Amino acid sequence: MRTVGGDADLLTTWIAGLRAGFNAPTGGDPKEVPDRLAGMDLSRARGVFDEGRCVATFRSFDQELTAPGGNAVRADAVTAVTVSSTHRRRGLLTRLMTDDLRAARERGDVVATLIAAEYLIYGRYGFGPAATATTVEIDTARAGLDPRRTGRPEDLGLPGSIRFADAEEVRKVGPELHDRFRRLHPGAIDRDTFWWDRFTGVVRWSDDGPAPRHLLYTDAEGVPQGLATYTIDESWTHGRPDNLLKVRSLIGASPAAERALWHHLCCNDWTTRISTGKRYPGDPLVSVLPDRRAARTAEEWDFLWVRPLDTAAMLGSRAYRAEGELVVEVRDPLGLSGGRFLLTASPEGAECVPTDRSADLTLGVGTLAGLWLGDRSATLAHATGDLDEETPGAVVRADVLLGTGRRPWCADVF
Repeated sequence: MRTVGGDADLLTTWIAGLRAGFNAPTGGDPKEVPDRLAGMDLSRARGVFDEGRCVATFRSFDQELTAPGGNAVRADAVTAVTVSSTHRRRGLLTRLMTDDLRAARERGDVVATLIAAEYLIYGRYGFGPAATATTVEIDTARAGLDPRRTGRPEDLGLPGSIRFADAEEVRKVGPELHDRFRRLHPGAIDRDTFWWDRFTGVVRWSDDGPAPRHLLYTDAEGVPQGLATYTIDESWTHGRPDNLLKVRSLIGASPAAERALWHHLCCNDWTTRISTGKRYPGDPLVSVLPDRRAARTAEEWDFLWVRPLDTAAMLGSRAYRAEGELVVEVRDPLGLSGGRFLLTASPEGAECVPTDRSADLTLGVGTLAGLWLGDRSATLAHATGDLDEETPGAVVRADVLLGTGRRPWCADVF
């Protein structure tokens, strides 16, 4: 097991192992390798090598994750996890994962995060599903929108305007807009410089598809409040346009901004279908449709998984809408963040400290992750046997304390 770092030979072998692990095509344009690696933090990229081959890969990097209330906590983002089919069931992933999580805990990271491809793998390391992703398909012909509508915000009684923006402008205003957006959405993560370079085409690769279009919504004062990026798959049926509009990203610093952008997209000429990309359950986008049955959930799946590393810091970092106390006994299979903790919360702030008081609830770290971010209720966790109520009424009290106004949302793959 070795750290790849800047060793060119190891890195080449590591990339080959990564592509094999993800069943990706071999080859690619070697001229693009430096650009592809330029945006990756390889200081925590590790691999297992056997007779010149990389048979397991793993990488983590620094990340910020938004907690309910808008605070950002330090996260250890885990990615590029593969084990060759020829070397499974030998404990390679366990060694890679546990070493990384212990190092993250020592660094002071509050949680670890990952996007899980396989459901059954990560629970044994203390991860739990914490933010669900939903893709909605909209039949715009059935939506019931008045054909006289222009697609402008004024149709909805909203101030401001919508216009197309080029990549240069998006690169300029996008990062600050996204910072405002992510404070509003528990589960949102930060986007670094390289993300914006890729998103706006400053860095383009041979396998990139067509350049997307960008829509910018500005308020009455001209301040950017929303950004939508999309592509269109052109299709004609019986001589009539039947285009599919695919949303790559739609963010807003206010609900009004999101509504304005969705309304505009639904009024797009020649578009009969819209695929929304990864949204969150309960997204109010369908509220712009007179006929809400024109919107159909195409996919809904666990997306962002979270692993508590510092339980006291995690529970103390988020906002609470009610006042109360809760003692939780947390079970951790790796012994990193378990124990008994007293949470004292109110709308003014929260504190969480180790305690000897009797537990109100007993649960695993993976279950705690979903409760903390707001994607799951204590009532449901109790019903499924993932949480034990030690004090009568504690489940209801937990839901009152931990409840959020909207479910969490991670808009990005990493």
